[in-house]
Amino acid sequence: MIHSKAYAALSASSPLTPFEIQRRNPGPEDVQIDILFCGVCHSDLHTARNEWANTLYPSVPGHEIVGRVVAVGDRVTGFKVGDLAGVGCMVDSCGHCHPCDEGEEQYCENGFTGTYNGPVFGGENTYGGYSQTIVVKESFVLHIHHDEKDLANVAPLLCAGITTYSPLRHWKAGPGKKVGIVGLGGLGHMGVKIAHAMGAYVVLFTTSPGKIEDGKRLGADEVCISSDPAQMTAHANQFDFILNTVAAPHDLDAFLQLLKLDGTMTLVGAPAAPHPSPNVFNLIFKRRQLAGSLIGGIRETQEMLDFCAQHDIVSDIELINMDYINTAYERMLKSDVKYRFVINMANL
Repeated sequence: MIHSKAYAALSASSPLTPFEIQRRNPGPEDVQIDILFCGVCHSDLHTARNEWANTLYPSVPGHEIVGRVVAVGDRVTGFKVGDLAGVGCMVDSCGHCHPCDEGEEQYCENGFTGTYNGPVFGGENTYGGYSQTIVVKESFVLHIHHDEKDLANVAPLLCAGITTYSPLRHWKAGPGKKVGIVGLGGLGHMGVKIAHAMGAYVVLFTTSPGKIEDGKRLGADEVCISSDPAQMTAHANQFDFILNTVAAPHDLDAFLQLLKLDGTMTLVGAPAAPHPSPNVFNLIFKRRQLAGSLIGGIRETQEMLDFCAQHDIVSDIELINMDYINTAYERMLKSDVKYRFVINMANL
């Protein structure tokens, strides 16, 4: 076994603290990656504090991993020692159900295995990227083609990037489409960048007037203050697609009314408590759709990374040391970060 330093939550109420974990030795199809940077996702906090009531302790979060390959198994053909590589939210799936056959492992009917917190439907715990090294089967490892100087900023693409790219691509955001992005946080700022690069007309919805300038810098054509009824009314019945990234319960009707006939609003934020139920008439009178989307499959995640490299898209980050993580969680709860924390693992 490989001994690795890490940071872990030992209970829902305890801060993350130094911890040692064991990784398996690389098997024939495995890739071992020494972790250089790991992004901090709101899901990390939800899991560490058991807000979804499914946490396995000790919990080592982190599923936005960028690092360098240090060992490969005998059957590995796509990676070699020294390559840059990434690991996202999944490290395994059943591999034989219909979604897996279609390259949509995130919807595995038997439950994908999360990079941390184990298989979706129960099983042995897994430990994530708040650690020195990780061993992952080759089919769940991603190629990184960005410049090395951008690696810290690339890390959040492994979750925030694919979480926004996948629905934007699925619902065909692009030229001639009016797309709304709700929220300018870790997910939302990536949604704005990616929708803009796809060629859509992008409107950012935020409750913070102080984010107007930033929203336009990131690629929004317009910024609407969603707490202003007059500004919201001006956008009624106009949107082909709205990507709602907000991870707190809120009124969905205010945004559903902005969709045109056959428009769709997709939720990617995962609040700890349910949203208020929307008014069904806002759906049936315009044949609108309220949908959800979960990260993306490995094939699509690689497509996203290549798209972002081609368009020079990375996340806006604040780089932190590992021992700052508990303060980062508290700041993240206050939306006090622009727009994603990333841990420099050299300081673990």
